[in-house]
Amino acid sequence: MSEKNQNLNDGIYDARQLGVPKMLILGLQHTFAMFGATILVPILTGLPVATTLLMAGLGTLLFHLLTKGKVPAFLGSSFAFLGGYAAVAPLLEDGSSNTEMLPYACGGVFCAGLVYVVMAALIKAFGARKIMKFFPPVVTGPIIVAIGLILAPSAINNCQTNWIVALVALVVVIVFNIWGKGMLKIIPIILGVVASYIVGIAMGEVDFSGFAYAKLVGLPPIMIMKFDLSAIITIMPIALATMMEHIGDITAIGATTGKNYIADPGLHRTLLGDGLATMLASAFGAPANTTYGENTGVLALTKIYDPWVVRIAAIFAVILSFIPKIAFVIESIPAATIGGVSLILYGMISAIGIRNVVENQVDFTKSRNTIIAALILVCALGFNATGGISFNVGSATISLSGLAIAAIVGIVVNAILPGNEYEFKEEEGTVEKFQTYKL
Repeated sequence: MSEKNQNLNDGIYDARQLGVPKMLILGLQHTFAMFGATILVPILTGLPVATTLLMAGLGTLLFHLLTKGKVPAFLGSSFAFLGGYAAVAPLLEDGSSNTEMLPYACGGVFCAGLVYVVMAALIKAFGARKIMKFFPPVVTGPIIVAIGLILAPSAINNCQTNWIVALVALVVVIVFNIWGKGMLKIIPIILGVVASYIVGIAMGEVDFSGFAYAKLVGLPPIMIMKFDLSAIITIMPIALATMMEHIGDITAIGATTGKNYIADPGLHRTLLGDGLATMLASAFGAPANTTYGENTGVLALTKIYDPWVVRIAAIFAVILSFIPKIAFVIESIPAATIGGVSLILYGMISAIGIRNVVENQVDFTKSRNTIIAALILVCALGFNATGGISFNVGSATISLSGLAIAAIVGIVVNAILPGNEYEFKEEEGTVEKFQTYKL
């Protein structure tokens, strides 16, 4: 076996030595991974799908620029702001977009992005060490686990639309990931999607009736944001919760690749990239952006961590936004196919959280650690099942998702309970694995 093939099977970090054609396929796989969830947000909010794809791609490229091209993260539509959109610009009775209020919702999301920028500046000024005291592995690990578990029902719901189509996707992904050789081993998701799509066509799950009416080339629609104080007050506080999710996602990516991105390129850079990407997207009528767990699952599955592959995926997203016919075909992928692929990807996310806890040697014989993890998991899953909580601040209603509540509870309890001896070690010029959690 050649050295290249051996590296490929063992898990290679630099995909560029694979050659351009294979890198393009790897990038396309990341595009498939993010597509289902990314277009679901505009469908639920009434925002344009093409603009969402465009801003996801551009936002990802901006993020990579600001993080020195070191973090293999894809930025797609954030589900955390769905409550904000629903409060400010609910869909009309016939299910159509609330075009009158959506620009104001986008203005609120733009201001939420500003919160990221402010936090990034504070971290730059005071250092990540003091901030990370509030985000030890006993907090971030269970949060990562909860992210995967919360996403799991959506995968099952999609699978239930056609279990045969879903199981074809799942089985093909597993078979090629375990027994595949060479290039086939690192593109199991694409193979799963293609195989499942073909089965879906045979079973009548794919509707091509609108294909002839879709244009070959077209500009994504642009919706300029507007500002309203009530909308800002309603949506802006959501950023406090999504920033915690951001740290969890960056931790998950770091746990997957074995690198500490919070140290290098720095938490201030990742937050700045996420915040500015959200501001860019909302300014032109697309949903807030966030680092994507689906793509973290792809990293874990393929063991190809080269950020160039993710940047290629971003370029694909931009291209798709200008080709309505191709976008139509991709949107026609059966929900069951997305469900089958998501079934394993969402599980990968939770497994990464468990790995993060194990590798950092979090001692669950200590009561404080058990209490923190227990509260995070119960709050995340329990409140998510009941729709979170809502409360009024003046005339504005603020909604918090189960994950946001869990993150806040975990951080607060960790700060209050005695025995927090975690020290985030950030050595200039080096990238280390996450430090051991000592109690």
